[in-house]
Order: sequence, then structure tokens, then C-alpha cells
Amino acid sequence: MADSLHLTAADGMVFPAYVARPDGPPRGGIVVLQEIFGVNAHIRAVADGYAAQGYLAIAPSTFHRVQTGVELGYTPEDVAAGVKLKAAVEGLPAPGVLQDVQAAVNAAAEAGAVGVVGYCWGGLLAWRAACLLSGIRAAVPYYGGGMTTPAEVARQPLCPVLAHFGDQDHAIPLDGVQAFQAAHAGVRVEMYSAQHGFNCDHRAAFNATAAALARERTLAFFAQHLQA
Repeated sequence: MADSLHLTAADGMVFPAYVARPDGPPRGGIVVLQEIFGVNAHIRAVADGYAAQGYLAIAPSTFHRVQTGVELGYTPEDVAAGVKLKAAVEGLPAPGVLQDVQAAVNAAAEAGAVGVVGYCWGGLLAWRAACLLSGIRAAVPYYGGGMTTPAEVARQPLCPVLAHFGDQDHAIPLDGVQAFQAAHAGVRVEMYSAQHGFNCDHRAAFNATAAALARERTLAFFAQHLQA
């Protein structure tokens, strides 16, 4: 069962989120953090997939502070638009969009323990959430763009983290992943023979084998840490 709701951040900002609910009692909550393309059909499908596994899944609109109703596709024009929107959000004064992520975590807590999963830019936000926010039991960034920069590597997670990367990712060099892994022995890093965006079946970079394995590992990771 899917619907939407409005959440309120600590600074009073009201913003929308897509919500997918399990058929039975939830086994926990999952906050799904979007790519640079908004809460589009793919992100809604991802949330639906977690609901089908028994989780209350909430996908907040993390572009709402700079532009409402963003739902992009994957053309070069869409990519350019998404990059601009991401830059605008990243340029907001701290804590910026992280307070919206915290509001989503708080809402998901009605279902029990909360995990955060994010893709592309959402992967970066998932990493930051793991390091800076409260109420998160586990975090899973998928190919988090920017995660391997020195400023992000310097952060310390407050919960268990499983990070997925592709070894053919044009946006995240392997040496950066290796530096991240060396700095965070406690973070589980999984590599795939895949490109950036390999989980998204709406993109040319989709890799069914890598996506299935990453999903299997993610579900096991959440089962381990959210039901502990």
C-alpha cells in the first residue's frame, strides 16, 4: 500500500515524502534517499520493494527546499537538471537537507528500528546520516557520489554501514574507494563489476546481476541490524 505524507523538519520546513507500507505488521522502517532525479518512478519502486519485504519505507523529497515536485528521467538533459538541483541543495547552510532526512527517520521509527539506504547523491546523504543523525540502526549507501572525498572520509559513522561501489564507476575512482576502505575498517565495503547507477533498471548502466547481489546483501544487513 503506497501513499504520500508531509513531514516537518526541525526548522519548520514542510516537505512531501512517498510512503510504501507493508501488508502486515512492519519489521522496521527504511528511509530511501533519492538520486539526483527526484522521487521518481524508480525510487518509488525501490520503496515498494522494501515494503514488500515487510518494512515501512519512506522516500523524502530531498530537493523540496530548492524546487518542488521534481521527477526527472535519465536523459542528458535530466542529468544536467539534477546536477544543478543537487548543487543548490548542497549549497544550503548547514544542516540543510539533513534535517529533512532526520524528519523522515523520525517518521519511520513508528515501525521500529530504522535503516537508511541511498543511491548516488542519496548514497552520500545516507553516509552523512550515518555519521551525523540520530535514531539510525544501519545505513547502506549505493555508489555515494562524493563519499570518498577527504572531507567525507574524515567522518565517523555512528551505526553499522554497508557501502556498495562499482569498479567501473566513472564518478567514483577506485583509489578513492580504497582510501575510504582503509580509513574505515569497520565499514563493510562491497565491490561489483558494474558502473555507476548499476541498481537502477531505468538506466543504461543497470546491471541485473550486481543489483540482485547488492539487494540480497542489503536485505540481510538490515535484517541483522534492525531486528537485533
